[in-house]
Amino acid sequence: MTSLKDVAKYTGLSVSTISRVLRNNNYVKDHTREKVLEAVRLLNYTPNIMAQSLKKGRSNTIALMIPSIQNMIFPDLTRGVEDTARKNGYMVILCNTDEDINAEKSYINTLRPRLIDGFIVASMKPNSTHIQQLREENFPIVLALRAYDNKIDAVVVDNKQAAYNATRYLIERGHRKIALTLGNTELTLYSERFKGYCQALEENNIPLDEKLVIRERSSIGNFYYLTKALLENGTVPDAVFATTDAQAITVMRAIYDCGYRIPGDISVVGFDNVEIASLVEPPLSTISQPLYEIGVMSTQKLIYQIDYKERHGVLDAPLIEVVETNLIVRKSTK
Repeated sequence: MTSLKDVAKYTGLSVSTISRVLRNNNYVKDHTREKVLEAVRLLNYTPNIMAQSLKKGRSNTIALMIPSIQNMIFPDLTRGVEDTARKNGYMVILCNTDEDINAEKSYINTLRPRLIDGFIVASMKPNSTHIQQLREENFPIVLALRAYDNKIDAVVVDNKQAAYNATRYLIERGHRKIALTLGNTELTLYSERFKGYCQALEENNIPLDEKLVIRERSSIGNFYYLTKALLENGTVPDAVFATTDAQAITVMRAIYDCGYRIPGDISVVGFDNVEIASLVEPPLSTISQPLYEIGVMSTQKLIYQIDYKERHGVLDAPLIEVVETNLIVRKSTK
């Protein structure tokens, strides 16, 4: 591979002159600049990025840790991260953790020593102390969609308020027997959505019926069998609030297979507003969270922290930004 010394030897100029031209330094004569650029072209010289990274102490590379790219909410978030990173001269390494803490640790231990400039993490759990430690060690990190305290930068939605709004909407439509499909409450986003659901019921004097709370046991697909069992046992809700769109679509299939109509017999509301939500039949009413924008904001926040640390030697004080959600009403609700 052609080196800077090879270009210098070919042109008869010093390495420092070649370097000044490639850095676009103004203090180089035009004919010298043309001579160097022509040599670079002929010799097919490309800069040694790793060497430059070692010299600068940064690589313009960030890592994005998500549970799984197969989860319907993460393609939009990932695109927001990647588009923003590229505009700012950064590359993105995608890491699928499968909600596995050991996988998170492995990515951190592998990537951090290789001059990764920072992490965006959308897979953190309450016991992910290794992620908290990154911030404590002054390493740039931003959480996306999840936040557990105010010690780490994060971009999130108000999950409790959003779930409250969805449940209240169903109550306003005349529903009183509202089932809930609920993801793993070890994750704050689901525990907050459960709180919002309970608050809306309580404010409208509707007792919480645990038989109507369908809790995740193994996978999204399991909601199909749990919903079907509920309906076949004679416990028929007049509405279902699903804490993700994927759950909602699975529940809709179970409702149809049990011979009920949507929304004629049972209304359904989801959460996320993924692309397929508007394409199912009937189109799904859902809480929309701006996933692409959350990816954009998380990346901007991380780049800010990287630059701030470079100037000041420490990270700036963490800030949690809460992004608004909206209820999108379609034809799956009365």
